[in-house]
Amino acid sequence: MSARFLTLHNGSAVPFHEVPRLELTAFLQQMIDAVDRGWRVSSYFGIPTEAGATLCCALSSTSDGSIALATAEAAGSFPSIARFCPQVQLFEREIAEQCGLPAEDHPWFKPVRFHRAFVSGRDAWGRAAGEPIPVGVMDYYRVEGDEVHEVAVGPVHAGIIEPGHFRFQCHGEEVFHLEISLGYQHRGIEQGLMGGPDPRTPFRMETIAGDTTIGHMQAYCMALEALAGTRVPARAEALRGIALELERLANHTGDLGAIAGDVGYLPTASFCGRIRGDFLNMSAVLCGSRFGRGLVRPGGVLFDLGPAERDDLLARLDAAQSDLQGAVEILWDAPSVMSRLENTGTVPADTARELGLVGPAARACGLNRDVRRDHPYGIYRMAQIPVVTAHHGDVCARSTVRWLEAGKSLDFIREQLKQLPGGGCRNESGPLQPDRIAVALTEGWRGEVCHVAITGADGRFLRYKVTDPSFHNWPGLAMALRGEQISDFPLCNKSFNLSYCGFDL
Repeated sequence: MSARFLTLHNGSAVPFHEVPRLELTAFLQQMIDAVDRGWRVSSYFGIPTEAGATLCCALSSTSDGSIALATAEAAGSFPSIARFCPQVQLFEREIAEQCGLPAEDHPWFKPVRFHRAFVSGRDAWGRAAGEPIPVGVMDYYRVEGDEVHEVAVGPVHAGIIEPGHFRFQCHGEEVFHLEISLGYQHRGIEQGLMGGPDPRTPFRMETIAGDTTIGHMQAYCMALEALAGTRVPARAEALRGIALELERLANHTGDLGAIAGDVGYLPTASFCGRIRGDFLNMSAVLCGSRFGRGLVRPGGVLFDLGPAERDDLLARLDAAQSDLQGAVEILWDAPSVMSRLENTGTVPADTARELGLVGPAARACGLNRDVRRDHPYGIYRMAQIPVVTAHHGDVCARSTVRWLEAGKSLDFIREQLKQLPGGGCRNESGPLQPDRIAVALTEGWRGEVCHVAITGADGRFLRYKVTDPSFHNWPGLAMALRGEQISDFPLCNKSFNLSYCGFDL
């Protein structure tokens, strides 16, 4: 990375005034050059100012575990670099929406979540202050032709799922293009975090994406611990790791069952639905909540694990592992299943790299990236989990990665339970230091979770930026449908299983 960017490691903080403030053109060129050299854009956001916004970028590297930071000032508008660096196109639209600044020359400039800017009186699309902003009402990409037709799906769907709008351009059954419009779950999370933290903040963090409670809460705690200089006891780090891997197991198991259900293979679908509940119940053994709520807090964890609970968890793990193996192996042995999974919804590795995909969706394309190894934190500094990859980028590869990761997580949890460190579970976390910036990355079950916290002169949040892995991966789903049959959409969608509310912050 160029010396123009300041580098730090995961879960650390530096004085915000020490982050280089570059001239805008140089700042954007440095971003393009860094991505060309293999860096990823983990976060890119704006801090509203009277004249415009302070743009801040956090880049991450798998080669040496570094995170690079720089800022630049934008007034009135800012240039888009999405044509040269596609992974920033959503970030740019988000900056425009939150800060009220147009992104000049953006290839498809439109709202992300359909809300007013954080600064009153500014709007990137020139909408009047009192004008309603109905979600999803905008121009959509259209393919012209006498035999081309358009299919609109959602935002209301059959079943109990979150709202999102999907618009397909098709020729017969073949999908030429899929455009995804979200924003129906927008809750104003980031805007509400300004001026925090306060007693409500941990509960907001736990519900950013309800199935990623531990992933987001750990990132939040890492950021606060860095800002306050708090040390976390070794026992707490191990318990956090156990909880994070249980969260991964529950969701991977549920996804394998749902994928089986989407191809009509009911034995695995039924078994995995029940086994997912077994893993959720193990989280309840840790803290009383099946989703891990109330467990992770700044300084450590609120609940310890006694010998009886540890032995109970080990027995439950053995039983669940045996059941899961039987449920999934019959899936791989069914030729009719494999014919539906293989070569369906393929995302080429170059496309995945260009879009900045993360988590199992990236690893299924052969991209060897995992925050637990590349930017180790907590217990993962001491205990490594082997990274699993596949190479075909299709539904089968995404399913295989989930299955193999489940086995690695089971081994990790068992190892940690058998050698839990002694000592306490939590240290008191002091006040946040003023004028600091902290970056925290965790590997949630969908992929990289990124939290960036910036404090002002009063030690309160000047800005708190959250990037859920779904923010990176929704464009990947759109690309997975290119050239596919429209009837493959439910299966492709489930193989990514992205969060609507985690995107709609």
